[in-house]
Amino acid sequence: MTVDYLVVGSGLTGGTIARKLADAGREVLMVDRRPHAGGNVNDFAHESGVRIHTYGPHYFRTNSEELWRFVNQLSPFYRFEAVLKTEVDGKLENWPVAASYVRKTVGDAWEPQFKGTASNFEEASLSLMPRIIYEKFVRGYTEKQWGVAAASLSAGLANRFDVREDDEPRLMRHLYQGIPVQGYAHWMSCLLKGIPLILNWDFLARREEIKVRKCLVFTGPIDEFFGFDLGRLRYRGQRREHSYFPDQGFIQPVVQVNNPDPGNGPHIRTIEWKHAMPPEYASRIQGTVLTKEIPFTPDDPQHFEYPFPDQANVAQYGLYRRRAEESGGRLLICGRLGEYRYYDMDQAIARALMLAVKLLNDAAP
Repeated sequence: MTVDYLVVGSGLTGGTIARKLADAGREVLMVDRRPHAGGNVNDFAHESGVRIHTYGPHYFRTNSEELWRFVNQLSPFYRFEAVLKTEVDGKLENWPVAASYVRKTVGDAWEPQFKGTASNFEEASLSLMPRIIYEKFVRGYTEKQWGVAAASLSAGLANRFDVREDDEPRLMRHLYQGIPVQGYAHWMSCLLKGIPLILNWDFLARREEIKVRKCLVFTGPIDEFFGFDLGRLRYRGQRREHSYFPDQGFIQPVVQVNNPDPGNGPHIRTIEWKHAMPPEYASRIQGTVLTKEIPFTPDDPQHFEYPFPDQANVAQYGLYRRRAEESGGRLLICGRLGEYRYYDMDQAIARALMLAVKLLNDAAP
């Protein structure tokens, strides 16, 4: 089999690149070793009718009108602005941390605990908040999520949260926020519509069976692509335990409750999916479904979800990246696992669109 462009992985990055190539009239083939399309952007309907995000909650948000139009042209989104809580001292508090909670706990004249240039996640966190807030909201959650001491993680990880100067309850303040009306699996099927896709195809075990004329786009783990010959990068995944409560309307007040206290169990959060459904659908469902997410370190690359945020792994990734860049343009390794970098959904789409334009420009006569 021979094709101009082969895209390995049908998730958000691979799907967006394949869509732009196909729309430009290029010959594209996609393969995916999973039995379903869409990578981690997937969902399914519980027997009760509750729609569950297969690989954890996907709260789409962006400030880009162009990206918002792009995603809605495929299949419409309904507005959903996630509100999260964190269980602290037996009570549910705002996450991100509300200014009123900080004032109540340490007074009005508080200062960050750490000053200077942070060298790790703990110092970066303490540059944003008093230690007592860090200990109650951040440290336990982070150490359960990554399975290591918070001080061993990269300082940049702290860029993913803030301490609010007001009591704004929304997780994010982006202009556009939502979830596809018909779900993520349907939305991904619209993104991939008309593009040849072979499922249950493990490219790395069968890479000699498809010849690529112009470019191989690989969106899986970069270290796996090279047979782990420079050593294995670290990843984390989540085990998800679903529980159905047939006689309950709602159990949580919001879609997600974080669980930073190790004494409350190994899970980092509990998601109640009905909160993330359009109210007119959720109101007709009997019962509710809660999902607990428990972090673990997977051996199987199909369970890799989060690149590990420490300096040793970033340095090791750099060795693999330099090797990938020696391909002369015939190999593009990209996406969260390919670039060993956490991307939000809007960031992944925007980057994939940029990479697709570059591929098209590079191939122009």
